[in-house]
Amino acid sequence: MKTWNCMTGPVFLFAMLMLLPAHAQNYPNRPARVIVPLAAGGGMDTVTRGLAQKLGDTFGQTFVVDNRPGAGSLVGLEILANAAPDGYTLMMISATTVVHPILYKSRFDILRDFTPVSQVTAQGYVLVVHPTIPAKSAAELVEYARANPGKLNYSSSGIGSPIHMSTELFQIATGTRMIHIPYKGMGAAYVDLLAGRIQLSFATIISSLSHVKAGRLRALAVTPAKRAPALPDVPTLGEAGVPVVVVNWYGLIAPAGTPMAVVDHISGETAKAMQSPDMMKRLVAEGSEAVGSSAQAFAAHIRAEHDLWAKVIKQAGIRGE
Repeated sequence: MKTWNCMTGPVFLFAMLMLLPAHAQNYPNRPARVIVPLAAGGGMDTVTRGLAQKLGDTFGQTFVVDNRPGAGSLVGLEILANAAPDGYTLMMISATTVVHPILYKSRFDILRDFTPVSQVTAQGYVLVVHPTIPAKSAAELVEYARANPGKLNYSSSGIGSPIHMSTELFQIATGTRMIHIPYKGMGAAYVDLLAGRIQLSFATIISSLSHVKAGRLRALAVTPAKRAPALPDVPTLGEAGVPVVVVNWYGLIAPAGTPMAVVDHISGETAKAMQSPDMMKRLVAEGSEAVGSSAQAFAAHIRAEHDLWAKVIKQAGIRGE
């Protein structure tokens, strides 16, 4: 007659199953860190610090923000890939982190080598032009650009940046051809845009809002599927007859192999933090939207982003430098 050993039979299996929620319930029992692959002071850094404070208050442990800029997020990804898969090292990423491994040679695959935790925010862009451009709407800009191929310059914060990719998608959708002028950051790009040396750009709402209100730039359309509360009178690209929807985003990932019970615990508390009234108010003022998705939904989003931008890179013939 076969007998069950308590360490190999149903009792052991039940005990192992019980360990997963227990592990999540004990998390965190020491400080954690969130890597930001950009310098301090930018939009991602600000959002991460706000979320880290919320998570620290909820969990009763410090969540330290660790800025590790360099190589289009690759410096941060190297650190994360070598970290223990225990939930104590996380990283905030954006669409750039998905685009760069496609555009440049990288050993990383975001979905294969890391564990998505939660999409944190979504933020659209606004299509702005210098007032000397005669277009008063996105449709008029398309008509003007088609009549003047290669004569309009547009700025971005670098090759493969979300602004660059958004404009390339716009050109593919509209059959227009404009000249890309990449900058090391949008600060320098704004100098030339306001001077009229650059004619247009897809800009973040928060960075362009004061210029639009002062008449230094003209806002033609926003890129999300719905209008931005910060620019309620500016139509979407879809409303203007341009079938393009672009939304940049921030989200948390963890090392591959992080227990799903811990991942789900973090994503659940992230969702609560992002839906808090003060976080939502701050994000709306900046032209962003709080998300706080499940790990599964964020994984699907990353996969869709990868497929979209890989297609744009191939169709537009974009090459990393």
